[in-house]
Amino acid sequence: MTAPRTMMRVLMETVLLSFLVRLSFQPLKENPLFGPSSSTLEKLGALEWNKVVDDHQAWRLVSCIFLHAGVVHLLANMLSLVFIGIRLEQQFGFVRVGILYMLAGIGGSILSGLFITDNISVGASGALFGLLGAMLSELLTNWTIYANKAAALFTLIIIILVNLAVGMLPHVDNFAHIGGFLTGFLLGCVLLIRPQFSWQERHNLLVEARSKSKYTVFQYVFWLLSVVLLAVGFTVGLVMLFKGENGNERCSWCHYLSCVPTSRWRCDNNE
Repeated sequence: MTAPRTMMRVLMETVLLSFLVRLSFQPLKENPLFGPSSSTLEKLGALEWNKVVDDHQAWRLVSCIFLHAGVVHLLANMLSLVFIGIRLEQQFGFVRVGILYMLAGIGGSILSGLFITDNISVGASGALFGLLGAMLSELLTNWTIYANKAAALFTLIIIILVNLAVGMLPHVDNFAHIGGFLTGFLLGCVLLIRPQFSWQERHNLLVEARSKSKYTVFQYVFWLLSVVLLAVGFTVGLVMLFKGENGNERCSWCHYLSCVPTSRWRCDNNE
C-alpha cells in the first residue's frame, strides 16, 4: 500500500511543479514587473513592428491590448480601469464604453506600431488613456449640463498631463498613450454626446421642446469633425503601418514624446 501512495504523491508533485513552472516569473533583473520574458509575450501576441509589417499579423494590434508585462502592470491598469471606467459605464452603458475602449486601444496600437519599431509593446494603457480622452471631450461637448465644470476640467487636465509625463520615462510606450488618448477624445465627441441642459428641462413641455434644438451647433460640428478625423486617422495610420513606414523618419523629434533622456537614463530611439 505504501508504494502506490508514494507513486501517487510523486506524480501529483510532478504535475503541480510543472503547473507552477508555467506560472513562474522571469528574474527581477530581466522583468521587474513580475512577469514573463519578452519572447513569451511575443509568442502570445505582443505588438511587434516586424510581425505586423513583414508577417502581416494585423491581429497583434488587438491582442497586445489584453497582454501585460507582469502582475504589477496588470494591477496598475486594472485599478485605473476601475476608477476611470465605472463613472463612464454608469452614465453611458457598457456597450458604448466597450466600443470606445477597444477602438482607443487599437488607435494606440497603430501609433505605437508606427514609432516603436525595435521593441515589443503590450498593455491596455492606450485604451485607458482613451477613456481619459473621452472624459475630457464629454465634459467639453456636454458643458451646459455640468456644475463646477471649471474645477472638473482643471482636475482632469492635471491628471492627463501627469500620466503623459510619466509616459516619458524609459520603457514606457507613450505613443500608445497618445494614440489612445486622441482616439478616445474624438470618440467621446461621437459616442458620448448628450442633449443640452435647456432641452432636458423642457422635454416634458412638447411645444417648447420642439422649438428648441436637442443638441447645440457646437455639438453637431464637433461630431462631424470627429467622425472625419477618426476615419482619416485610422485609414492613414493603417496604410502607413502596413507599408512599413517608420514614423521616426518623418518626425525627427517625435521620439522625445515617449522618452526624454537625462543624466540618469538613456533612451534607445528608433531612428
